[in-house]
Amino acid sequence: MNETIQVDTLVLGGGPGGYTAAFRAADLGQSVALVDSRGILGGVCLNEGCIPSKALLHLAGIIDEAAEAGRFGISFGKPELDLDAIRGHKEKTVSALTRGLGGLARQRKVQLFTGAGRFTAPDCLSVIKEGEEEREIYFSRAIIATGSHAVKLPFLPADDPRIMDAARALELEDVPDRLLVIGGGIIGMEMATVYSALGSEVTVVELTDQLIPPADPDLVKPLVRMYKKRLKALYTSVSVSAAEAKEEGILVSFAGEKAPAPTLFDRVLVSVGRRPNSGEIGLEELGLSPDEKGFIPVNEKRQTEMDHIYAIGDVTGQPMLAHKAVHEGKVAAEVIAGKASEFSPSAIPSVCYTDPEIAWTGLTEKEAAEKGIPFEKGVFPWSASGRSLSNGRSEGVTKVLYDPESRSILGVGICGSNAGELIAEGNLAVEMGADLEDLSLTIHPHPTLSETLALAAEMAEGTITDLLPPAK
Repeated sequence: MNETIQVDTLVLGGGPGGYTAAFRAADLGQSVALVDSRGILGGVCLNEGCIPSKALLHLAGIIDEAAEAGRFGISFGKPELDLDAIRGHKEKTVSALTRGLGGLARQRKVQLFTGAGRFTAPDCLSVIKEGEEEREIYFSRAIIATGSHAVKLPFLPADDPRIMDAARALELEDVPDRLLVIGGGIIGMEMATVYSALGSEVTVVELTDQLIPPADPDLVKPLVRMYKKRLKALYTSVSVSAAEAKEEGILVSFAGEKAPAPTLFDRVLVSVGRRPNSGEIGLEELGLSPDEKGFIPVNEKRQTEMDHIYAIGDVTGQPMLAHKAVHEGKVAAEVIAGKASEFSPSAIPSVCYTDPEIAWTGLTEKEAAEKGIPFEKGVFPWSASGRSLSNGRSEGVTKVLYDPESRSILGVGICGSNAGELIAEGNLAVEMGADLEDLSLTIHPHPTLSETLALAAEMAEGTITDLLPPAK
């Protein structure tokens, strides 16, 4: 006989958005069931995405810094890699976080269910797990937080273990001599950073005319200069046209004006985007249909066309970012609990954890051009930053976009060490409606990288003394 459960709120998907929604709903007095296919919380981000990748990027950074130290008179020997220990560091990091989430769920009395969830009626979800009886969970409200999956390229050898997605790449089965990364976006470039530091000859191909396509070109240029030295090759406006599995490797052919000749690789990493997990969860039983890209339409309260069904995170559209999903999860839970809440941020920051890091928030120059939004900017080069130069780095840049009339901050972009940490101040400035004076007159500690935000604002105002102010 099937087990039947009744709860106030059902959450389908245990990623950052899903478990946040479940925990917030429980804190607001709801009885909550959280269903996830993995059996451990955290979703792609924690288990095979942002967290394990940062653990490996940290180690890659140590290797690169040690190599760079030779320029300053400190030499280290060639690093010796213990892949088991490296994997252990990554897995220990992930395990600590997943255990913590499991404990928080128990403390909040959130009921966890492992298995494939599918809606069978507007108020019922069926949970199926191999070897166990089917469970039916009845609910008053439901939050869909099923995330997304990596896009596959149909012309690649489907069953060849040498073809990897990002999740497989993070398993670090070995360090291939020759690695091809298809896709020069955030995930592709982060993985290129890791494998290059560990010793692979890495080639990156990107279909568009620039790496990290969403970012402004001036933020990407310092990264390109650095990576042309570190990687085997970088190609933009180039696509993969065919791939053939051979005993000695994967023979890849390319297309494009500057396409290289067919080349043999030991492994191929595919990182060309993600698609929402909106199929096979029974949306039709809820009276819902995804859009042409598979996203579930929602309003600012995260409600779908059915008032009692909510959706958050990757399954609702771009940007597919964990921190966006977290805030959406809180909004959905609060609306369900009767609170006045909505998701209407002024800016959502994005970060590429390469070396140098690239981060941006609010309006970009690309978006301004597309939408016809007038702006002006202040730019401060890190070649004039005492802290950056003392760190042996001069390639960075901080820029502030602002409204020509009100002088309010419209967007911030940073390329350089720890840009991902620094962008938070820029995001706060956009969210609060700060203007140039709010940044420039805020006393920042010296010498720090954070003061480059104030100096960029001073460049815009013409009050800078560290450099000659731009002519007005």
